[in-house]
Amino acid sequence: MIEIKLKPKEHRRIAAGHYWIFSNEIDGLDTSIEPGSLVRVLDSDGNCVGTGFFNPHSLIAVRMIQKGPEELPEDFIFQNLDTAYEYRKELGVRKYGRMCYGESDNMPGLIVDRYGDVLVVEILTAGMEKQKEAITAALKKIFKPKGILFRADSAFRTLEGLGNTPEIVGEVPDTVLIEENKVKYEVPLRVGQKTGFYFDQRENREFLKPYFKDKLVVDLYSYIGSFGITAALEGAAQVWGVDSSAAAVEFANKNAELNGVKDLAVFHRDDAERILSAMKKKELPEQPDFVLLDPPAFAKSRKNLPQAVGLYVKLVKMALEGLEKGGYLAFSTCSHHISRELFMDIIRQGVSKSGKRAALLELRGQAKDHPVLIGMPETDYLHFALLQVR
Repeated sequence: MIEIKLKPKEHRRIAAGHYWIFSNEIDGLDTSIEPGSLVRVLDSDGNCVGTGFFNPHSLIAVRMIQKGPEELPEDFIFQNLDTAYEYRKELGVRKYGRMCYGESDNMPGLIVDRYGDVLVVEILTAGMEKQKEAITAALKKIFKPKGILFRADSAFRTLEGLGNTPEIVGEVPDTVLIEENKVKYEVPLRVGQKTGFYFDQRENREFLKPYFKDKLVVDLYSYIGSFGITAALEGAAQVWGVDSSAAAVEFANKNAELNGVKDLAVFHRDDAERILSAMKKKELPEQPDFVLLDPPAFAKSRKNLPQAVGLYVKLVKMALEGLEKGGYLAFSTCSHHISRELFMDIIRQGVSKSGKRAALLELRGQAKDHPVLIGMPETDYLHFALLQVR
C-alpha cells in the first residue's frame, strides 16, 4: 500500500480524534497518485497513524478510515456498514432513517438513507467512488432493498473531481411513502432536496409537539411540510407553510391531505422574508404566535460565512420582531461551518437587534442516527433552538 508521510507534529490533530488530513500537512505531496487510492499514513518519525483514502487534488487530501497500525480488513466496507446498521437498530431506527453518516461510521464521504425498500446514497469522495461496487454489494446483503438510487448532485462531488450522473440499481420509484413519529409523508427521491427527506430533524419535530397546541404557526422554508404537518396533528389552531419551491409546496399540501389536516395546514409558494416583514407590520390575516424557521445552509463554504451569518441574524431578528410576548421561535441551522458557539452568537445578535427580550428554552442538535464524533466538530452540523419572547 502507498505510504503518505506527515510533516512534524501534524499527526496530533488525528490523534485527538479528527479524521481529515489537509494537503499542507503532508511532507512531499505526490500529485501523481490516483485520486481515491488507499494509503497508509505515517507520522514524521515513520510510525503508522492509520489508513485512509487519498486525493492529491483536494484540500482534504486524506480521509481516515481506520486509526492505528493494523491492516485494513479486505471486507471493511461490509463490516463498517453492518456495524453502522447494528447501531441504528439499537436506536430503534430500522426502516426509515440514516444508515450511514460518513466519518461517524468510518465511511468518509458516504451517506446512506433508508426509505423502506429503497436506499438513497450519496458518494461525496473519490475514495468511496472507487469502492462503489463493494458498497452496492454490501448494501444489498445487509438491507436487501428493491432499489438503490445513487444521487450525484452534491457540490462536494465537483470538489473531488467526480461526475454528476446519478445511477439506479434495481427499481426506484419517483416517490416513496414513509412514516416518522406517526406522521406519513410522500417523499420525492429523484428531485427532492438532499436525499429527499430531512431525517436529522426527527427528534426535534417530536420535541416540539407539546408546544403547538392552539397556536397559529408559520412554517418558513417548509419543504414538504414535516414540521408544519406535525404542528397541525398536535393541535395547532392553524398552520401556514411557506417555501420558494413550487414542487415542495405541492408535496407539502399532498402530505397535509395524506394526514387529514389539509384544512389546518396550508402551504403556499412565497418568500420567507416577505412573510416575516408582513408579520412585523401586522399585515397577515391573524398574528402568528409560533414561527418555525429552518432556512437552508447559507454557509456553503468558509469564504461566505460572514454573509451567511448576516442572513441568519436578519431572519432571527425579523421573526422575533413579528412575535408578541409569549410567542415561540424554533430556529435551526444546518451547516458544519456554523459551530454551536457561532449559532448561539447568531441568536444573541438577532435578539439584540430585534429589541425583544427572549429566553432560550431548549438547545438541541441532530437526531442520533447522525452521530457526532468527539474530536471532529464537522460532524456536529445541525443546531436547533427553541426561544420564547418574554
